[in-house]
Amino acid sequence: MTLKLASLAAVLFLLTACTTVVDGRPHEPRDEGQEWAAFAPRRSSAPAAPAEPAEVRANELGRVPVLMYHRIVPETGSVYDRMPEDFRAELERLDREGYVPVSAADFTAGRIDVPAGTHPVVLTFDDGDPSQFALGPDGNPVPGTAVAIMLDFARSHPRFRPVATFYVNAEPFGDPGGARTIPWLLANGFDVGNHTKTHANLREADEETAQAEIGELDALIRRAAPQANPTTIALPFGIHPRSKELALQGNGYRYQGAFLVGSNPSASPFIADFDPLNIPRIRSQSATGEEAEYGSAVWLDKLAQNADSRYTSDGDPARISYPKSDTDEVTAKFRDTVNPY
Repeated sequence: MTLKLASLAAVLFLLTACTTVVDGRPHEPRDEGQEWAAFAPRRSSAPAAPAEPAEVRANELGRVPVLMYHRIVPETGSVYDRMPEDFRAELERLDREGYVPVSAADFTAGRIDVPAGTHPVVLTFDDGDPSQFALGPDGNPVPGTAVAIMLDFARSHPRFRPVATFYVNAEPFGDPGGARTIPWLLANGFDVGNHTKTHANLREADEETAQAEIGELDALIRRAAPQANPTTIALPFGIHPRSKELALQGNGYRYQGAFLVGSNPSASPFIADFDPLNIPRIRSQSATGEEAEYGSAVWLDKLAQNADSRYTSDGDPARISYPKSDTDEVTAKFRDTVNPY
């Protein structure tokens, strides 16, 4: 999808969006009754066992799908919407095909720790919509939201990790300042990133305004949760500031990765061609519909058909394994850990 088309689609989505309800009714979370422990993701305490790279056809220089979601709603109104059953079906497919979620923060930092023979996938959610996450009166995730679906899915799929990155604007999830929602997400293993204060087109802003859009949202996240350390940004409409470098570093913030709207899998963070200023994403979408050729169903088909091209882990996060025949160049900061075979 071209940048122009991506920008137009995003603008149309924002213009046509209406107030989101979850399961047909609005939710007003309370300040009390936070029963977080009951919903904590199940995680194995045992580290993934490394394998002989050749046995699992490890290729940690391969491509990684970064999937992009917006709203999870009973009835779709745009290509940026997905129904709960579609979201569950995509999780089923990812798990069946050996994908294990990692956060955007871990991906961009090269901290990819997934079991041998599996493939990392990054699940990202834009705009902080209540259909992605909301806390009910009991302090637990509202059923039918993306977070509740992921937690429920993880209980019956031991290999699946309920890990995702939520890119938020001001008042994320309808929660003023994110005072309840952001701490909950971080306490339960999720990642929170920057999507600017007002979902601004950063190219139309001067440098001072662009930095304020990013820096003020960064400060909001940190106020909501003292343990927060946002390290990535999803650029609204996939558009950089006029000075592209301001996406990653400016007054009050310093990031390690900027994600686009995109239309294809990302390069491995270990290769020299990986561009932290331009990390592509794939819109979650079925195999049919507007621009479906750029969506997740089609791209997951392509990766399955060309399995050697995707990132496959050797199970050892301390080394980077790949076939000697691979011609991709490992970036300088990771060359001490290469393990060609």
